[in-house]
Amino acid sequence: MLIILLPNYSFLLYLYFNFFTIATDKLYIDQLKDYFKDKENFETSDIVEFYSQSEPEVKTTTINWRIYSLVQSGVLNRIGRGKFAIGGNRNYTPEISHKIKLIHSKLIKEFPYLRICLWNTSSLNEFMIHQPGRFYLLIEVDKEAAQSVFFYLKENKFSVFIEPTRDLIEKYRPDEKETLIVKSLVSEAPLQTITRINLPTIEKMLVDIFCDDVIFAAQQGSEMRAIFNEALGKYTVNENRMLRYADRRRKKDSFREYLSSFR
Repeated sequence: MLIILLPNYSFLLYLYFNFFTIATDKLYIDQLKDYFKDKENFETSDIVEFYSQSEPEVKTTTINWRIYSLVQSGVLNRIGRGKFAIGGNRNYTPEISHKIKLIHSKLIKEFPYLRICLWNTSSLNEFMIHQPGRFYLLIEVDKEAAQSVFFYLKENKFSVFIEPTRDLIEKYRPDEKETLIVKSLVSEAPLQTITRINLPTIEKMLVDIFCDDVIFAAQQGSEMRAIFNEALGKYTVNENRMLRYADRRRKKDSFREYLSSFR
């Protein structure tokens, strides 16, 4: 006769919760938050140093498990490979102006299945030292639809360029404070959706500024450094996401080198 021994679930639950309590105590969460409270971000080696102060013999595998637990519980945010920030995401959302809503409404009605990302370069003023007086409302769409979107907006009496060169912008930019530009949306660009409108993430915006010195001419040089400094200090920025997008734009190595100058 086959006898099946069922586990004692009460005992297993006791062991589980007892182990979890002990493990949580070993995380020293309050002390860790206090230790890193003045740092915008820190690396794995800094966490190793923190735990080694009270446990000189602590194993690397143990610290890796603790880091995993801290990330899973939201105490730490993983913002890059081996790079962390204290939890509590500080997410960035670009402004959604009335004009962005209007254009989105028109385009969605005319091109219901089109992938569209809308944003205004005026959103960058939050991070800039010098405030430009003219802005571009960027309309990024799938490459094969860019021409159709451009002509549709022209027919609707909007001042609009499509993939403009520097010379074209300088020669023919209208007097309006805000000019529309239709661009191809890079595949796998990091986007966020707010009130059904696709907007860029902070990671996309920073990579775009670095990669495009025509549309973002006003954001180059020392101004770009100011933007990166402000954005990295004020908001949660995912370094891995930026590098993946920079790779899609074929600027990964140069972008990584530039990013390393802020550490």
